[in-house]
Amino acid sequence: MGRIRHDAMDRHGDFEVVVACDTEIDPKATVPMVTDPMAVYEYNPDVIVCSVPNMMIPDVVCTALERGKHVFSEKPPGRNSKDVRRMIAAEEAARAAHGGLVLKFGFNHRVHDAIEEAKKLTDAGTMGDLYFMRGVYGKAGGPNYSQNWRNDPELSGGGILIDQGIHMLDLFQMFAGRFTDVQSFVQRKFWTDVPVEDNAFALMKNADGIVASVHSSATQWQHTFRLELYMRNGFLSVDGILSASGSYGTEVLTVALNRLDATGSPIPNPEQQELRFTEDRSWDKEIAEFHAAVVKGTPLVCGTSQQALDVMELVEAIYAADPEWSTARQSTPQMAME
Repeated sequence: MGRIRHDAMDRHGDFEVVVACDTEIDPKATVPMVTDPMAVYEYNPDVIVCSVPNMMIPDVVCTALERGKHVFSEKPPGRNSKDVRRMIAAEEAARAAHGGLVLKFGFNHRVHDAIEEAKKLTDAGTMGDLYFMRGVYGKAGGPNYSQNWRNDPELSGGGILIDQGIHMLDLFQMFAGRFTDVQSFVQRKFWTDVPVEDNAFALMKNADGIVASVHSSATQWQHTFRLELYMRNGFLSVDGILSASGSYGTEVLTVALNRLDATGSPIPNPEQQELRFTEDRSWDKEIAEFHAAVVKGTPLVCGTSQQALDVMELVEAIYAADPEWSTARQSTPQMAME
């Protein structure tokens, strides 16, 4: 992710990367490198880009803010809502002390072309009121899945839901706001040698009665992204999401407007129009928004600390809504630390 952000900053053209920190020095690096995170401040950067495992994010973000630096951090925003609140407190204190500091989290799915077009259509009002949403986001785990740090709850905070499903939950809240009622089933079926979930099913409802269902899976052998929005006058669906791996296929937005019969009732199976997107511009859009916020003071639309808190609280609500899973989580080191 650090390399992806570095490339996006280079394409933007108005960033100068002055130092990079990693566990090892890359002899082919084009910028100075250090292995001590605190050593980056010797180069007096204006911005810190935080691309580290979940458990390290709060320390890196809070230290940068305390030192008067703007921060761009990867998702998820730590391991739990307590981590996010700590960063929000540091953000508020830093703004009071230094003024105008920007904290942005990288929820890039919001700015994928298909998602942005879907949002424009819903905001225009042509499709009518939103009734319900469905989302499926899943992958196959992959080699050495059980050894990956993301499956250590002390390091990551959870499993496939917080790692990947959090993107779908963030999109749900972009379209429908916060959810007040949550029901769930959280399971460990195939990857039984890890202490975190490999599947999470959740049903949610907001204060306006909009219902959303999500399935986040590490046993989706065919990598799948699908977001469906059903409205009074038709439906929208996004199938596939452009990614670095390319395993989720072409990004396709389907738009269908209902036709009515003589009685005013919708005719089943409306005609559909497909819009296909072949270039992932989300990384560039995120960096451009961050740059505008830092240089021009433009308010953030995506990746705010409040959005980060909202989605992390929803993740926790899904874990807590399954009594069996919630009880099991209480015995993990991460939950004890909370």
